Amino acid sequence: MEEIQTFGGPNEEHLALLEDEFHVDLVIRGDELHISESNEQLEKVIHRLLEMTKKHVRISTKDIMYTIGLSKTSSLDEMDQLYTLKIARTVTGKVITPKTIGQKEYYYALKDHDVVFAIGPAGTGKTYMAVVFAVQALKNNQVKKIILTRPAVEAGESLGFLPGDLKEKIDPYLRPLYDALYDMLGQETTERMIEKGIIEIAPLAYMRGRTLEDAYVILDEAQNTTDNQMKMFLTRLGFNSKMIVTGDITQIDLPHGVRSGLRRAVALLKGVKGIKFVFLSATDVVRHPVVARIIRRYEEAEKEERRDQE
Repeated sequence: MEEIQTFGGPNEEHLALLEDEFHVDLVIRGDELHISESNEQLEKVIHRLLEMTKKHVRISTKDIMYTIGLSKTSSLDEMDQLYTLKIARTVTGKVITPKTIGQKEYYYALKDHDVVFAIGPAGTGKTYMAVVFAVQALKNNQVKKIILTRPAVEAGESLGFLPGDLKEKIDPYLRPLYDALYDMLGQETTERMIEKGIIEIAPLAYMRGRTLEDAYVILDEAQNTTDNQMKMFLTRLGFNSKMIVTGDITQIDLPHGVRSGLRRAVALLKGVKGIKFVFLSATDVVRHPVVARIIRRYEEAEKEERRDQE
């Protein structure tokens, strides 16, 4: 079976990952995969990965790590439609698809709602997916411009203390947005669209007093907005526009005692028609195997330290 032959990966590195995780030996002989000892969880993971290869998905290390992680927390059947939902193509022609169940939910939220909140830790793809959808809407002439903004707050730093003019002060805070745009459009096209005003990248304060129509508007790092800033931003929504608000409520860098606008919005706006909240989790973060081991070791050490203190 051809799927078995491609399943092992280059130099059988996929087999090595599975062997390391499940403490078994895996050998491909002809069109058969042999497992040194029975393991129900491993067999389910292998079955799901083989299903992906039948759909002509080129399996990566990230796919294997995610499938392993998902097998520990929920049903692998939820992975249906992953890798077959084609969202867009990068400037190099790579197909972008939802890679996790959380991203699949995010995909449908972006399709069906005018205002979407994507809340979760770093590495869940919330900013990248937002930019991908915005660029597709622009390419399809669904909107006339893209507006990208972030609050100028980061780890307690102030823009006033940074060197350079306003653009040089702002750009480091907007780098993840630039990176996603370059991936989708290329650097030259992105910069040309910025010069023409088709793509606008600006601090949140620049949104005040405007009504944003025929636009895809993304507020990134929204956990660092104040209550008033979030209200101001959301009420800028104009006709034929969409807003995406992304953030991680566990990484708030506002001064002590200042309430996060994102926290307030979660409490206040759930259930409002036209608004969708998507909560991404650590399950949607696919880490390099070594990083996963590092985190596991730190967690074990912290547990031991807590036990010693008790």
